[in-house]
Amino acid sequence: MSLMVVSFIFRYFATSIPYQQNFTNMNKTIALIFAMLGTITSACSQTSQQSDVDIFETASGKSVTIHPLVHSSIRIQYDDLELYIDPVRQLGNRTIDYSTIPKANLIFVTHEHGDHYDKEAIKQLSKVGTQFITNRRCADMTGYGLVMKNGDKEDLNFGIKVEAVPAYNTTEGRTQFHPKGRDNGYILNIDGLRIYIAGDTEDIPEMDGIKDIDVAFLPCNQPYTMTPEQLIRAARIIKPKVLFPYHYGQTDVSSLPDALKGDNIDVRIRHYE
Repeated sequence: MSLMVVSFIFRYFATSIPYQQNFTNMNKTIALIFAMLGTITSACSQTSQQSDVDIFETASGKSVTIHPLVHSSIRIQYDDLELYIDPVRQLGNRTIDYSTIPKANLIFVTHEHGDHYDKEAIKQLSKVGTQFITNRRCADMTGYGLVMKNGDKEDLNFGIKVEAVPAYNTTEGRTQFHPKGRDNGYILNIDGLRIYIAGDTEDIPEMDGIKDIDVAFLPCNQPYTMTPEQLIRAARIIKPKVLFPYHYGQTDVSSLPDALKGDNIDVRIRHYE
């Protein structure tokens, strides 16, 4: 589009303006056009980034804003609070400088793998009063943290409650990646809005007990988590109102919205490569 505009301007000045004026006027106008195109490009980039932000409403009418960061890293804003899930600074060629974004009130980490646990990111996000919620392995590696095991529940104040739920592999030959009982998924209850963050898991039997979910994050990349077919089965068990496939790396998840259209599940594809 921008090249077409520039080409038109060149043709216009070459044919419509006396020869001696061509170059002076053309240079000025082309400079203006490029400045305008830069503004348009910037605006389009911002719009693209904003389109990845999803806003939900709690029981009392407060806003919960969800930002995709990378892969399994999620930022959640609620009532002037900042929550981070599995913050990591780098994955492939994508990087995040956590020292430049708001500090955390709550940080949740599901398990110790490098695409979920990043000690330096936790340090950059922490301030006085930051609560770090995780499993035993990550608390030991960090040297502190509120340890939750599968089945534990905590009232974190601020109108936020959390339940740690199982996350593990079941496929033969892959159970060593995420053994049963070690890692966590989390169900956050934020002023009545229930958000399920599955962590690294397959479609496990315990999902039968996960109900009344408003927003779900389900992983999709074998051999470590679920295939698209497993994710579809998990979604039909959990029945969230809104589903974000995440942790999908190079897995093609583009077919999931159509696959679950008849199940009345709003599937939203965001940048969780």
